[in-house]
Amino acid sequence: MANILVVDDEMGIRELLSEILGDEGHVVTTAEHANQAREMRLASSPDLVLLDIWMPDTDGVTLLKEWQRDGLLTMPVIMMSGHATIDTAVEATRIGAMNFLEKPISLQKLLKTVQQGLSRGPENARGAMLNANGRINPMRENGMIAAPPTQPSFDTNEFSNELAEQISYAPPENEFRVSFELPLREARDAFERAYFEHHLIKEGGSMTRVAERTGLERTHLYRKLKQLGVEFPKAQKKTEQE
Repeated sequence: MANILVVDDEMGIRELLSEILGDEGHVVTTAEHANQAREMRLASSPDLVLLDIWMPDTDGVTLLKEWQRDGLLTMPVIMMSGHATIDTAVEATRIGAMNFLEKPISLQKLLKTVQQGLSRGPENARGAMLNANGRINPMRENGMIAAPPTQPSFDTNEFSNELAEQISYAPPENEFRVSFELPLREARDAFERAYFEHHLIKEGGSMTRVAERTGLERTHLYRKLKQLGVEFPKAQKKTEQE
């Protein structure tokens, strides 16, 4: 059992991750913005943090930099985003993030990444990084200076290639267009609706096959479709549940 802090401005994401990780026996606390996350980090030291990159007040990368600067990056941090660029994700790993999860997050990927983060533990978190003067910022716990942690075995080149494949452009026949004048959240929701509608049509309305194709656990898929206002075949859902 571990104490996990989830930082995300989307209520649905916070609730979903809390439910999944809670079912795994972890104690989950949530923060909807950076200020709450700062307060919670000062009040306690979580075993692991799931941190969204794009938030309205302070983005996750900036918060990660603050924790690194202040010697508070003593726990594994896993970044999350549904629209991160390669540069942003790689920058986060260089600051001290242990890994990156792309939204929508599949159940298997979430549990595997969390387990990897917890297995590394605080001794391997990249809390001691170079400061602006090129000197090491030692971690401080209970007033004591801890030894600099070891670097995680994380290949940023391999990570960049993997992320590039995940966000590469679709072929022309599957091209999706959305107005750049829309607010970011609306544009993202529009893409996700088109994405799931495409797979529902392609898989003949089979929720099981859509879940496998999109990498989502079926319960998560139902919630996601409901959140986006995408109609799914109720008869198919009832049949599958039976």
